[in-house]
Amino acid sequence: MVAGGLSGGDSYQGYRTRLVETLQSRGIRDLGVLRAVSLVPRHRFVPESVRHRAYEDAALPIGGGQTISQPWVQARYIEVLGLTGREKVLEVGTGSGYQTALLAMVADRVFSVERVPELTREAQKIMLELGIGNVTILGGDGTLGWRPYAPYDAVLVAAASPEVPKPLLEQLAVGGRLVIPIGDREKQALHLVTRRDADNYETTSLGDVRFVPLIGEHGFRR
Repeated sequence: MVAGGLSGGDSYQGYRTRLVETLQSRGIRDLGVLRAVSLVPRHRFVPESVRHRAYEDAALPIGGGQTISQPWVQARYIEVLGLTGREKVLEVGTGSGYQTALLAMVADRVFSVERVPELTREAQKIMLELGIGNVTILGGDGTLGWRPYAPYDAVLVAAASPEVPKPLLEQLAVGGRLVIPIGDREKQALHLVTRRDADNYETTSLGDVRFVPLIGEHGFRR
């Protein structure tokens, strides 16, 4: 878990405070997640052209047909996992790296996989600049997971898949929780999967969402 002071007291702190208030008004209650939002500089993860909108509760373009998701969605994702700061987390879809940085604030270690090389390099660069040392980012097919560091206490999939990729289920620790949007390219529902024992998974639907498709061997084929 990253220590406090990450934001460095920059001029955007007031905007982050208002974003936290917005998330609270929309039902986010996890104090660890709210603290992470108050500290992580979201403006560092978006292009200069949309930096003035960095603390709106809205998705924003980050180039290459990709987006940084709405803060409420990302906060809800992490809140559902119920992290305590001791977990090893696998994130599938690093994207801009903002959600990765939030995870770093509420987990012990974060392993993140991103298929787009440019996004991988940029996220690695920002983590280094911000001094976030408990994150490791790999370029590759996230539907395969990251087996050398498995099992994971939590898995967060930041793109929609027609079903839960089998490798991610296999790499989830007993007692671990996985959150993923499941559906077609146009409509999905967010699912929480809990591994009860070696061969028993409990799945709960948490409502409709809309995400970009998860591309890979165990996801959509482009």
